[in-house]
Amino acid sequence: MNRQLFSLIFIVILLLLDVYIFQLVKTLTLYSSETTRKVVHSIFWGINFLTLGGIVLYNFFPADQIPYTFRQFLLTWAFMFYLSKMFAALFLIIDDIIRLFVWIYYKINPSAISSIAEKTTENIEKIQETTHKIPRSEFLMKAGVVAMATPLVTMSWGIVSGAHDYTVRKKTIVLPNLPKAFDGIKMVQISDVHSGSFFNKKAVEGGIDLIMKQKPDVILFTGDLVNNMAKEMKDYQDIFSKLKAPMGVYSTLGNHDYGDYVRWETPAAKQKNLKDLKQTHARMGWKLLMNEHQFLETNNEKIAIIGIENWGAKGNFARHGDLEKAYKGSEEAPVKILLSHDPSHWDAQVNGSKAELYKEQFDKQNIKKRAFKDIDLTLSGHTHGMQFGIDTEVFKWSPVKYMYEQWADLYQHEKQYLYVNRGFGYLGYPGRIGILPEITVLELKST
Repeated sequence: MNRQLFSLIFIVILLLLDVYIFQLVKTLTLYSSETTRKVVHSIFWGINFLTLGGIVLYNFFPADQIPYTFRQFLLTWAFMFYLSKMFAALFLIIDDIIRLFVWIYYKINPSAISSIAEKTTENIEKIQETTHKIPRSEFLMKAGVVAMATPLVTMSWGIVSGAHDYTVRKKTIVLPNLPKAFDGIKMVQISDVHSGSFFNKKAVEGGIDLIMKQKPDVILFTGDLVNNMAKEMKDYQDIFSKLKAPMGVYSTLGNHDYGDYVRWETPAAKQKNLKDLKQTHARMGWKLLMNEHQFLETNNEKIAIIGIENWGAKGNFARHGDLEKAYKGSEEAPVKILLSHDPSHWDAQVNGSKAELYKEQFDKQNIKKRAFKDIDLTLSGHTHGMQFGIDTEVFKWSPVKYMYEQWADLYQHEKQYLYVNRGFGYLGYPGRIGILPEITVLELKST
């Protein structure tokens, strides 16, 4: 099935959903004046047709002919609009099931109709006269409106309030082998910028200022600078260039940085995009670690920062990382910190606790099945906490936990640690509900 045919079928399904939801609108306006009904019905179908028209535009016109901001707004609105309608549809379905059982009861007991008719209210009689069928429950229809409004309002608030509500999360991690010269080192981690999704430049600047207020000794970025294209950083390069630290800024790549999720005219164009993205890191003063390591040195003591390209054990994400190569030469460092975008890498290869589950991936890349037990701390991102969930000191939950065992905050396996950053930006839905954008401050201590 080609893309346009699939899109057409999808649009027809959405139109059928609109027709179904219209039953709710008709029920709630049944006793309104004719003028009110016409106005409400016109508004309902006007919004629907405008939204469907936008979806047609998105699917049947070349992406480069539609402004990116407009496409992002359109997708967000369409997602919120129809997701909300699905909640309302649940109440319509419940109502239809009840009405079906009532209809069956009347068919089985025709005599019941006359006895019930004597007790019906004037409103029910009016409905029956108007529709010639079993009336819908006004209570369920009102509940459907509430159910439809709740996610729409919540997601709107998540965009207005949650998208840039940067939260500083501080953790102290004790590493017994940490050299005394590094005792108390303050590391700031950010991840998943996704600059192509930004819509509020001033708010992003505020996030960068908040990072610098933490006075970090070193800044570490764990991938997904863009959604797809290097040019997404054009308006934000100067802002992120403000990130400076005495020991430097180090970065690595995430799955979105390779441009795998858009169509390129030629393979060469895709390669150039990746080259441009690497140059963006360099222009911002970030040291991009491509399956390599770097030593941080002070007072004749050192620790290693190891950075690998994206390697995920789950899903069909890009696997360009080579930990064996990046690790080689860092053995002498008493403490090693790994930047690896995808947290599933930790169990698969870093601590090796679930290496056997990923044997097929290792075999495909000719990777030795061994753990790197002396990597003390791994920093990852990738999950965003799905930008939705509950995130408190006593309870954490997000749908993403059913895909990733480690999806946010600090984890420990024996003497090794993993920290999963919730992400600085957002992807798809341009907001956050419960899982706020994160700036991580990690203080390392020797005791």
